[in-house]
Amino acid sequence: MSYIFTSESVSEGHPDKICDQISDAILDECLESDPNSRVACETLIKNNTVVVAGEITSNANVDYEAVARKVVKDIGYIEDDLGFTSASFEFQNLISEQSKDIDAGISGDAVLGSGDQGLMFGYACKETPELMPLPIALAHKLMLKHSEIRKSKGFGLRPDAKSQVSIEYDSNYQPKRIDSIVLSTQHSDDLDLEDLREIVKTQIIDSCLPEKLLDNKTKYLINPAGRFVIGGPVGDCGLTGRKVIVDTYGGMARHGGGGFSGKDPTKVDRSAAYGLRQVAKSLIKNDLCDYCEVQASYAIGISEPVSIYINTFESEKICLDKINKIVNENFDLSPSGLIENLDLITPIYLKTASYGHFGREDQGFTWEKSKKL
Repeated sequence: MSYIFTSESVSEGHPDKICDQISDAILDECLESDPNSRVACETLIKNNTVVVAGEITSNANVDYEAVARKVVKDIGYIEDDLGFTSASFEFQNLISEQSKDIDAGISGDAVLGSGDQGLMFGYACKETPELMPLPIALAHKLMLKHSEIRKSKGFGLRPDAKSQVSIEYDSNYQPKRIDSIVLSTQHSDDLDLEDLREIVKTQIIDSCLPEKLLDNKTKYLINPAGRFVIGGPVGDCGLTGRKVIVDTYGGMARHGGGGFSGKDPTKVDRSAAYGLRQVAKSLIKNDLCDYCEVQASYAIGISEPVSIYINTFESEKICLDKINKIVNENFDLSPSGLIENLDLITPIYLKTASYGHFGREDQGFTWEKSKKL
């Protein structure tokens, strides 16, 4: 029996994604000068106001406001009629230092402890060359193309946009066809709706989706609600960490609940999710299974995971006991092991904050490099 599965993505100009990028840009600036920085930075935006808050302990001297303005400018919020611009927004700084109790709990011993309790997941599958689920891979591809077209040709497209791709799978869990594509984009006031739909269809959608998965029943829903002139933080409030499914696997795999952006790698919400992606991807690249989801859980102040669980969805090529042994022998999932093995004190986090943290092999993310087992 066939079924349909859907994933979405959002553009770099979506309000939540603006916040993720500001938080991660601040993290990068801290790590650039002080690799031992402890950062937990949240961002809130609404109308023409940006608020940063959280806990940062670092020897870096960072101008948070300047960082935020550069991020917003690079995204493309520079025109006054957007109501939110890099030059004009009001900035509020509510950042304090990290709790000394938390710092003592994770840094007091020679071995780095986990920065918090929690559970994290990593996932990989053979649906795409980058070992990502097809729906989220295509949804991200549409948004990346939207950004490219907006910045190179304009066409009246504005920064705020969302995509959604629904894939019909056959009874063997293989992608069969694209059932529908939804793409909504903010646009200039003088762009006619039908012209917009033609631009999106010909310039973005047609160049991104595999023809073999399209048929005469595929549905195209472009700005289905009509005009979308008021967007960005004027149209909707933005907050760091609110697009965790967009950031990960589009709902195809489970998520532990913690967001990634604005957190330094002692926070296992982030570092363990990266490490577990490498575990899952390595198991598939070594042809030990076709699908793989890995869960790990942690306790604050404790270095080793409390538990590790591997699910291959009955696609394993060897027994699960052997797979578990291979993982235990090949991967150090402690915070210090994750940070060292994946080089997580490098300031690369702004690049992760839009279009997904996984599957982007062209960005040089260390967790996308599988290990030979």
